[in-house]
Amino acid sequence: MKKQSEDMPQGEVRTAIRAGIARAQAEGIQPIRGNKKGRRKMVYVVGSVAAAFGLLIGTAQYSPALASGLAQIPIIGSIFGDSDVRGLQVAHQDGLTKQIGETQTINGISVTLEEVFYDQSNLSVSLLIEGEKKLNYEPIDMMSHFTIDGQTPASSTGSYSEEELSETTRSAIVEMNVTDEMPDAFELGLMLQAEDGEAWYFSTPVEKLTDIQTVAVNHSQTVDGVTVNVPELSLSKTGLSLTYKGIDQETDFDLSRGGFIEFVIVDQNNKRINGLSGGVSGNLMNDQIEYKSIKQFDPLDESVTELTITPQLLLPTDGGGVEYDEDGNERELEFKGDLMKPIEFESFKVKVN
Repeated sequence: MKKQSEDMPQGEVRTAIRAGIARAQAEGIQPIRGNKKGRRKMVYVVGSVAAAFGLLIGTAQYSPALASGLAQIPIIGSIFGDSDVRGLQVAHQDGLTKQIGETQTINGISVTLEEVFYDQSNLSVSLLIEGEKKLNYEPIDMMSHFTIDGQTPASSTGSYSEEELSETTRSAIVEMNVTDEMPDAFELGLMLQAEDGEAWYFSTPVEKLTDIQTVAVNHSQTVDGVTVNVPELSLSKTGLSLTYKGIDQETDFDLSRGGFIEFVIVDQNNKRINGLSGGVSGNLMNDQIEYKSIKQFDPLDESVTELTITPQLLLPTDGGGVEYDEDGNERELEFKGDLMKPIEFESFKVKVN
């Protein structure tokens, strides 16, 4: 697919972007939705879908109102550096992030793309949101969509979280996890959208962290028709990633347990490694449901030499979901968690040093 030219008239760019977003939504691409009070709520994607739209091209617009507002706010420092995610703290402190500082202003609301960070298959973006007057949006009203070299990933999950800094200012972190193979460098397109229709567009090149260690695991076990495969781990200064590929012989997504597999990891001293995210995508293929996920954890201390990993089935107590067929038709998924039987998996060990 050809990238949109930076010389394309702005109106044509906006039209192409909006048309692409509409196609992506029609084909089942799920936005990353917000959640209140800074808590992270994962968006689980059922089914793998693909759509493409033009590269999001943003125009830099630095807001005097934003600069004035920042002068009245207590010292913010860095959104990554001040977050409660250890890997993002390390990334900022060690200069591993890309500083952007681009601002888009629409209807008196300025959104600044501050920093971008890309390790393993996880993309993290920090945003500063400021209004000329009190922000009336609830954080849940914000949604984000992203592209890689102008194309929507076929399978991805993510989270969006906000923190209120004042009545007119919020910080936000968008985390995007792609379960398919990703290039080491690409053009990231990001759109932040409010329910009232405003949309802020950004585009920036990003590069993957270079110092990443891959540890072959090749562990597989099957219990009660559910197979857990862990082909590898990847380690960096900013985090541990566990690749999960699951198979469930159950063909009804409403009753499938493979999408609810999580992992508990402890080191040789039985110290637990904090888990961060665990979105999962699933496809019905060959009379079974195949799942993919990359689970994120805090970085390991240098003293860690061995990990004990325990797959766990964490069934929800309530909820539901949405399923999309190949034509983009939507179907509500009834909650049937009370009909699913628990599973106990065996632990396994992995040497990392």
